[in-house]
Amino acid sequence: MKNQDFKIYCVGGAVRDQLLGLPVQDHDWVVVGSTPEAMVARGYQPVGKDFPVFLHPDTHEEYALARTERKTAPGYKGFAVHAAPDVTLEQDLLRRDFTVNAIAQDANGTLIDPYHGIQDLRAGILRHVSPAFAEDPVRILRAARFVARFGFSIAPETLVLMRTMVAQGEVDALVPERVWQELARGLMEKTPARFFTTLRTCGALSKIMPEVDALFGVPQPPKYHPEIDCGIHTMLVLDDAAQHDYALEVRFAALTHDLGKGSTPKDMLPRHIGHEQRSVDLLRDMSTRLRVPSECRDLGLLVARFHGDVHRAQELRADTIVRLFQSCDAWRRPERFTQLLQACAADARGRTGHEQDAYPQAEYLVRLLQVAQAVDAGEIAGRCEDKNLIAERVREARIEAVGCALKS
Repeated sequence: MKNQDFKIYCVGGAVRDQLLGLPVQDHDWVVVGSTPEAMVARGYQPVGKDFPVFLHPDTHEEYALARTERKTAPGYKGFAVHAAPDVTLEQDLLRRDFTVNAIAQDANGTLIDPYHGIQDLRAGILRHVSPAFAEDPVRILRAARFVARFGFSIAPETLVLMRTMVAQGEVDALVPERVWQELARGLMEKTPARFFTTLRTCGALSKIMPEVDALFGVPQPPKYHPEIDCGIHTMLVLDDAAQHDYALEVRFAALTHDLGKGSTPKDMLPRHIGHEQRSVDLLRDMSTRLRVPSECRDLGLLVARFHGDVHRAQELRADTIVRLFQSCDAWRRPERFTQLLQACAADARGRTGHEQDAYPQAEYLVRLLQVAQAVDAGEIAGRCEDKNLIAERVREARIEAVGCALKS
C-alpha cells in the first residue's frame, strides 16, 4: 500500500469524530493518483455504480478514487462524476458538504485541512465548503441531522444558502426513500427536536412534513400549558422519547401523535375537538407519501388514535379498557402495546415542569392486560356450543376479569 503512484487518506466522519473524541464507527478512504484498473490489479474489488469505489482485499472497507462532481440535473442524483489520477485531495475535499467533514489524515497521522474544518469543529459550527453545497438537497437534511447530533450551530451564510435552495425547489426533487432515510436517522439522534427545528428555520419542514410544520403557532388546549404551542409541545415529547432511549417507532409516534391539531377548524378551538381522527387521516397520508415503514406507521396510528384514552386509563370502565386492548391487538402484540405506553408517557412528560413526572397509567394498563390475558380462551371455546359466539364469550370473560380487578 506504499506504492509511490498513489496515496491513501482517511477522510470525513472518521477524522471528525476522532478529533471530537468520539468513537469511530466507519472509515472513509480516498485514493489519490490511481485508476480503476490499478486498483483491481492490487486486489481491490470494484463495487461502485455511480463512481469508482472498491473494497479492500483484507478489511473490506470502501476506498473511493478522488473525484470531482458537476451538477447536470435537479435532485441529489443529477451529477456527472470525474475520477482520474490527476484529481487532487484538495479537489476531492472541495466537493464535500461541511468544512468539518473536509478534513483528511494521511498514513502518518498528519491532518490536511485546506478549508479550516478544525477551526469550525472547535467552534461548533457547520459551514459549507463551497457553493457546490447547493447542488445536493440531501445536504439540508444532513445539516439538520448534525445539529441534532452534535449541537452545532449553522453558519449564517450556510443558512442563507439552505433557504435559497428551498426557495428554488431543490428539496422538491428529493425522492421519498431518501427523505425517510434521513428522517429516521434524525429521529435517532441525541436531540431529535433540533433536526426538525433546523428544517423549519430554513423552510424545508413545510415542504417535507407540512403536517408537522403546521403545528407551530397553534395553541394548546386550555388544560395544558398555554405558554407553549402544539409544535413546541411535540418537540418536547420527541426529545423526551430520545432521552429515554425509546425505539425509532416510538419516536416517530411521538412526532406524529398530534398532527390533527395543526388543522383544527376555528370553531373547534380551543379544545381541538376531533383531532384524533384528523391525526389518523393525516398520518396515514403522510406515511404513504414518505414511504414510512409499516412498523412506524402502525404504531403512530395507534398512538394518534388512542393516546387520549391511555391518559384517561384510570377513569375508563372495564369494557372500554378491553376494547382498547382489542383495538391495539395487545393480545398478540404486547410489545407494541408497551411501545404505545412509552409514547404516551413521553406525551405526558412533554410539558414544561412535567419532565420528571411519573406515568402511572402505564403500570395500571399493563397490570390489567395481564389480568385479561389470564382468561383461558381455549377453555371458554370448549364450553361454547355455538362457535359463532366464542369471540363474544371471551370478550365478556375478559371484561368480567378486568372489572373484578378494578374493584379489588
